[in-house]
Amino acid sequence: MEDIRFLIDRHFFTYRVGAVIIEDDYLLMVKNTSVDYYYSVGGAVQHMETAQEAVRREVLEETGVDYEVDRLLFIHENIFNNANDTPMLKDRDCHEIALYFLMKPQGSRDVVCKSVGMDGAKESLHWLPVGELGEYVMYPKFFCDRILDLPLAVEYVCTDRVQPKFT
Repeated sequence: MEDIRFLIDRHFFTYRVGAVIIEDDYLLMVKNTSVDYYYSVGGAVQHMETAQEAVRREVLEETGVDYEVDRLLFIHENIFNNANDTPMLKDRDCHEIALYFLMKPQGSRDVVCKSVGMDGAKESLHWLPVGELGEYVMYPKFFCDRILDLPLAVEYVCTDRVQPKFT
């Protein structure tokens, strides 16, 4: 199936899902060899696939573990440009809609990276201490604060270039 993402001239759109996987006060994040930051486990939703199906598929593909969805945590509308640190997005105006799901803990941090990045770079999985997330460069940036105190209801976050807005 085709990912729901498209490029028109310099404009890139993607519909993405991300997983919030917490085990023993550690958050699972991804890093790859072409960037100097961490990002959430997840990826593009495919045409005719639900967001929950997509997040389970992406998590299984990236970790080798069949995590179950607990609940939807965040709807993130991310508008940015000049992403010079990501080769595929360099000099593009980007608009991303991302749904972040809290996954049910498995009681183990035993995962094996089984994927590559959007640009083909080798990925690796990292368990970051929840209490120290502010010490890492990560996207989405709001994870640094919001993972410490997970919302009880779905939270909409809009990041328009650099300033997150919570409602």
